[in-house]
Amino acid sequence: MAMLEVNHLDVYYGKIHAIKNISLTVEKGELVSLIGANGAGKTSLLTAVMGQIPSTGEICFEGQNIHGKETMEIVRHGMTMVPEGRRVFPRTSVLDNLLLGSYSQKNRANAKTDLDKIFEMFPRLQERKNQLAGTLSGGEQQMLAMGRALMSRPKLLLLDEPSMGLSPRLVDQVFETIVAINQAGTTVMLVEQNANQALRIAKRGYVIETGEIVLEDEAAHLLDNPQVKESYLGG
Repeated sequence: MAMLEVNHLDVYYGKIHAIKNISLTVEKGELVSLIGANGAGKTSLLTAVMGQIPSTGEICFEGQNIHGKETMEIVRHGMTMVPEGRRVFPRTSVLDNLLLGSYSQKNRANAKTDLDKIFEMFPRLQERKNQLAGTLSGGEQQMLAMGRALMSRPKLLLLDEPSMGLSPRLVDQVFETIVAINQAGTTVMLVEQNANQALRIAKRGYVIETGEIVLEDEAAHLLDNPQVKESYLGG
């Protein structure tokens, strides 16, 4: 049984068919990448899985049908998402942003332990814990968004375009952190336009075009696929 199983998912925006009969799986412990051009439907897929937009089809998490459930309930089940563009609370401190991520935890005493782990993973956040989140750099805000998501102790972490708008040095750092999160035991589904980096750290990959999954394979095979090379890896 896959940790996440999506079957025949469709999303419409009015008459626009944004997600077309998509089926995919993410196994426990995997790092799976979903690549595709801007506007291909990557974000729509993630937001549908998280219950943030209407959809039809079936979404199962650890064997339970979560389709149609509220986002808060999905987070309590153990799946959370770092949205595109970070979306931190700019007028709130770094510390309070992180603590907001633990709102779904029943045992509030876990927050101190989890904070220590986040600060160990992101020392810069500890240095700036009393600073307003809106004054952080783009890279620091991405660290904060990831740290906030991890405060909910997710079993499955969905990441939407984590490298967007970052310098090459920070992009490398973000991808190294994603690998570390996965190796520490969190299953990861990564949505990225940076196909080269995304496939290099993943076990498996999917390619989405105009709302449809057109390729699925081991990530290493996709890196060598002529179609993927031409369309997403610069030849």
